[in-house]
Amino acid sequence: MFRFAVACLVAAGLAFVSPIKAGEFNKKLSIGDAAPGFNALEGVDGKMYGLDAFKGKDVIVICVTCNHCPVAVAYEDRLIDFAKKYTSASDSKVALVAINVNNGEDDKLPKMKERAKAKGFNFPYIYDPSQKLGRAYGASVTPEFYVLDKDRKIAYMGAMDDSQNAEKVKTNYLEAAVKSLLDGKKVEKAETRPFGCGVQYDK
Repeated sequence: MFRFAVACLVAAGLAFVSPIKAGEFNKKLSIGDAAPGFNALEGVDGKMYGLDAFKGKDVIVICVTCNHCPVAVAYEDRLIDFAKKYTSASDSKVALVAINVNNGEDDKLPKMKERAKAKGFNFPYIYDPSQKLGRAYGASVTPEFYVLDKDRKIAYMGAMDDSQNAEKVKTNYLEAAVKSLLDGKKVEKAETRPFGCGVQYDK
């Protein structure tokens, strides 16, 4: 009986001190976690990007996306509109960067360049063939969004809004999160369930 009680206390103690390692829908990150860094990832513009490239921004939006997924494609115009609204001004405090971690032929850098040119992407679109970024962020689908605050901690993660059909959108979670941070407020809806095509991680 004594041994059983000790075992229970030990287990309880371990449960108490062990930090929660994942969010409600993300198996890797929790809200408030330090954002995983990245560097030397090539963009469709030929430039190399790292998280430090956006050090002058108060808010960074990372979108894990790709070329081939119909859901990701459906969000391209919304990404362009978001960039026009929040990142186009010279004194903008917001950065948007789209990152592709899929390695299928339709998702490699040459096809990314074609897609970005055809659509007129007004934000960096970069490629991570190592897939380290997707794994570090716990990205499970495309598109999936992460909002980093001024301290580069995760302030929001999940879907951009509540409907794949742009005409049926009632709530834009991404914009609400960005506005809250720009106003110096806490993000009320800090995590939502992302939806889209599964990220194609190499085995």
